[in-house]
Amino acid sequence: MIYFPPLRRLLLPAIIFLALVVFYRSSRGVPSSLPSFILHPPPPPTEGIRVPVNDFQPDSFPPINATENHLIPSSTFYYGLYLDSNQSNLTWTTRKPIEQPALKVLWQCPVLANRYTNHIRIPAIVRNITQVPPEPLKPENRVFWNPTIISLPYWAENQYLVVSRILTEGNHQENVMCEANICYIGSGEDAKLGEKPCTEDDLKLLGPAGGMRCASSPIVLNVPPTPAEQCYGKYGTYVDVAGFHDPRVFWSGKGEPLMMVNTQSRYACFGLWMIDLRSLHPSLRDLLASSPTHPLLGPLKSYSTLTELTRNPPETRSSIEKNWLPFFTSTGESYIHYDLPNPKNISARGRTFAKLLGNGFTTANLTDPLELSCLFDIDATETDGAKKGGTWHQATNSLCLILCERKDPHCKPEPENTVFFAIIHRKFPNYLDLPLRYERYFMVWSASPPFSMLGISQHPILMANETASGWTESQNWDDDPANAATVVHTKIRHNTTEPYGGKEYWAYFTYTVSIAYARARTGMDEVGEKNVGYLDDEVVLGIGIDDKGQGFARAKAGDLVQCLRACPGRAELAGDDKVAVG
Repeated sequence: MIYFPPLRRLLLPAIIFLALVVFYRSSRGVPSSLPSFILHPPPPPTEGIRVPVNDFQPDSFPPINATENHLIPSSTFYYGLYLDSNQSNLTWTTRKPIEQPALKVLWQCPVLANRYTNHIRIPAIVRNITQVPPEPLKPENRVFWNPTIISLPYWAENQYLVVSRILTEGNHQENVMCEANICYIGSGEDAKLGEKPCTEDDLKLLGPAGGMRCASSPIVLNVPPTPAEQCYGKYGTYVDVAGFHDPRVFWSGKGEPLMMVNTQSRYACFGLWMIDLRSLHPSLRDLLASSPTHPLLGPLKSYSTLTELTRNPPETRSSIEKNWLPFFTSTGESYIHYDLPNPKNISARGRTFAKLLGNGFTTANLTDPLELSCLFDIDATETDGAKKGGTWHQATNSLCLILCERKDPHCKPEPENTVFFAIIHRKFPNYLDLPLRYERYFMVWSASPPFSMLGISQHPILMANETASGWTESQNWDDDPANAATVVHTKIRHNTTEPYGGKEYWAYFTYTVSIAYARARTGMDEVGEKNVGYLDDEVVLGIGIDDKGQGFARAKAGDLVQCLRACPGRAELAGDDKVAVG
């Protein structure tokens, strides 16, 4: 019988032997044939999106202009949409917008501009919003302003979700949210799905035109505070500004209800952060998980916690970042539009946008470096002093639009007829450098790479009952035939410069905060379709009034994007690097 001693007798000799081997190897160095005797150090962290543009290899992602961080727009690594091996599907984007048949609806201008203010009016009116719910538990004395609105899914009990700022005392910022519904007046022939007739109580709060009313008391949105790590010099006091401001709510291309807010930053003094509203409003999470056709947990969350969005490379960041504009492709990719070109400073940064890579990180600027600016210096040729001195700013989120009507059986989404649009403002100050008026323009760009700018409104847009500060009442309503007749009559009768009994100013200024497709355009629009519409779909605009009130308008998408001025397209390199406009 063979006897084996207990293994514990060998434990001490084995430990001593291994210790001697390790000591011997460490004193002699590690032979290349025995690399496994040491622990490999972890690889250095990849620089990822922070790699300088100059370091990109020409055969992988070559820059066109490294000093401006422009990258080749047709790179399949970042764009990867609608491209074949010959990139033949991109040929239409290299043509001037005015030459593209699918875009002709954008250049049509059936409405004449006001001869004094240069505005054009569309039929929609601005109506009021109230946060006072039916049968309120306590009086509501707070002032709400700058509403940002999204429509809720067709199976929701209520129609809309409204986020509004509250006028507070001191520096702190506060925002509230409620679910809301629109009531209608009259016979209801034009009422939309889910709308109810206005009650006497509704009209007392909203006025004779009806409007939108919270279904329950608004709740305060509690977003965690963020670090202010880059507030220096004149921005030092911004560290003490508590709470977020300028919220924007919108649906992502994946059907996520997102909110972008402006607050203290890790990379600048103030930056932009994103969060999924389901993380702040559990009933919204439950609602999206209860879809009759897709009874799952709802779309996955890309921003389950507050996530800061970045601009890269770091040296391109500003101390105060604001008014960024997200857009979402049909394949679920996300982009951030940072800047508009400055028509008064050709050496400025120009139009910039980047792709979101995840966790708030972004690529460098992806704007086509050969794209010619669609904004020009209006002041250079303007003779009316009231129309000079404005500056351009991005204002709202974006929506995807197919340039044909939903009711048309031949209407199919194609790269050539699918665009993004958003509102930009031309801001005019008064003599105290405070806002005098915000002029509303619509900007349209391609929904296919390289996301070329296509057109901008020829004239600022007013709703049917809006006025523009800087002109008299009679000048504002000169485009209204009935009011013009009243003006003529009263001027003759009373020998005055302004009419008696004519229309008056509606508000000192208005500011458009958000755009969203209206509730249940087809009766059963899923959340993944909330960001896409057609010319005959209605769009709800959230409108701030005089920084102390709020309203909304509902207009056909086709009315909003009519009468555009076509962008010049892109410059082509010809011959010995000469630039030819094409």
